[in-house]
Formats: sequence, C-alpha cells, structure tokens
Amino acid sequence: MPTRSPRLLLGAQVSIAQRIPLAFERGASIGCSTIQIFTKSNRQWGAKEITQQEIYDFQNMRKQFSISPVVAHATYLINIGSSDKQILQKSVKALTIELERCTLLDIPYLVLHPGSFKGSTEQKCLDQIATSINYVFEHYTGKTRLLLETMAGQGTSVCYRFEQISHVIGQVTQSSKRLGVCLDTCHVFAAGYDLRTPKAYNDMWQQFDETIGLGRLYAIHVNDSKKELGSRVDRHEKIGKGEIGLKAFELLFNDPRLFAIPKILETPEGTLDDYAVDIRTILELLSAKTRKILGVKNGDF
Repeated sequence: MPTRSPRLLLGAQVSIAQRIPLAFERGASIGCSTIQIFTKSNRQWGAKEITQQEIYDFQNMRKQFSISPVVAHATYLINIGSSDKQILQKSVKALTIELERCTLLDIPYLVLHPGSFKGSTEQKCLDQIATSINYVFEHYTGKTRLLLETMAGQGTSVCYRFEQISHVIGQVTQSSKRLGVCLDTCHVFAAGYDLRTPKAYNDMWQQFDETIGLGRLYAIHVNDSKKELGSRVDRHEKIGKGEIGLKAFELLFNDPRLFAIPKILETPEGTLDDYAVDIRTILELLSAKTRKILGVKNGDF
C-alpha cells in the first residue's frame, strides 16, 4: 500500500468541463482532499492535446487546494480484452495515450475497466487483457500506475472475481509493479462479496489479501448498490441508501489499513451537491479515534 501522512483521503469524481485544472476548484468546493477525473471525454476515442498552460495550471491548482493524490479514470470505450481486432487495436492505443496524458499531468493512478468477452470466453478475455497490458508496458515508460477495477460481472464483463484479477496480474511480466487494483464497493457487492457486517467485511478483505494482496490496492470507489448481493448488476446508489447500508462504510472508513488509500465517490447523479451530502454522511461515521488519527475536525470538510 502507498505510504502517506495520515489524513482523510475522501473525494469524488469531478468534471473537467471547460478546462482540466478547474477540477480542483470543484473538488475543493465540497471539501475533497482527493479527486478522480477523466483527462478527456469518457465517451470518445479522440482527445485534444494537453497544452503546456494546462499542465502549469494543473500543478499550481493542485498545490493551491492541497488535493492529492489525483486519480484518473480511463474512457469506458476501452476494451483491451476484446476479440474484435479493430476494437482491440484502438483500445491498446487509447490506453497508452491515456497513460501518457496522466504522465504529463503527474497523475499517479489510472483506473481501467479491464474488459469484456463478447464473441469470446472469459478465459480468453482475461489472457488477452494480460497480453494487452504487457504490450502497453513495453511502449509506455512513464510512472503512472494502471489500476484494474473490480467489476460487478454485468453482461460479459470480467474481473468480477478476485481470482480473475489475480490471473491477469500473474500473466503480466512487463513492469508488473506498475499494475495495481481499484476496488469498487458496489461492484464487489454485486459480484457476491458481502461487507455489511464486521465478519463479512473482514472475510472479504481477507479473500482480497490472500488472492490479490493488499499491497496491490491503490484506490477505492465508494458506492452503495441499488441491487442486491450477488445480482451482478452495476447500479450505484448514494451512501447508506442502497443494499449495502451504512455499517459497511463505517467499517471501511475506520479501518486503519485503508487510511492511506484514496476513496472516491461516484454517486448516480454525480453533482457536487450530491457528493457533499455523501461526504457529510461519511464524516458522521468516523469514530473519535479515527478523527484524532486523521486530524479531522468539525468544519474541515
């Protein structure tokens, strides 16, 4: 796990509309200490080049608002496990470009939906994901770490079981230390991993540690679930309003093993007002001990 000074690393997916650096101002307006962004449109393959002025402003605003680390999320179009050669080629190229954009902005983590197996099989898809990552790491020499996101298993998406992610990691021979994991609470719950009671929560993390390793965890997406345990349906809900409930998030945010991991909200509407409500909900879950360790005081967020 990354080592940082203890503080509450809580943030949200914020917009880069108009200019990328404006994401910091938006995050700061609701008290984020960390944020997640897209560095380009998440619905298009192409992207405008990042200018030197944007790079300069990005670094300055990060310092001005003391928001760190920044997590980037790759476009949803990318499928590096595809059996379609054209989509695969475009995906590998797009992933390399996204990593390079992160390097320009000095963003340490890029989260990726690993892939789906339409027209193929889960196993072939997992092997193709590893092959694609090896190829990307052969050509990308920057320091940004690629994080495979745990998925819900909806449709033909893979990496909804910890064993599948472990398989991919085990097949990556090129610069494997640059490969990590982003756990999404909604996704793992939908995939069948319960975390609603202390025992279930601890069992889930034990499985994660034994199968993948906590040392591979670099980000957490903090989302409740609209659908029930094991539904394999990816539908995010506001914190405490879904099937997961508040206890799991109380356990998560008071878990000292995870203090150094950035935790990112991705609520359904995604407005700053919605995120502000979720942040307040989470702050109420912090124990007095956690508040003291992380230096959280009333009015800090």
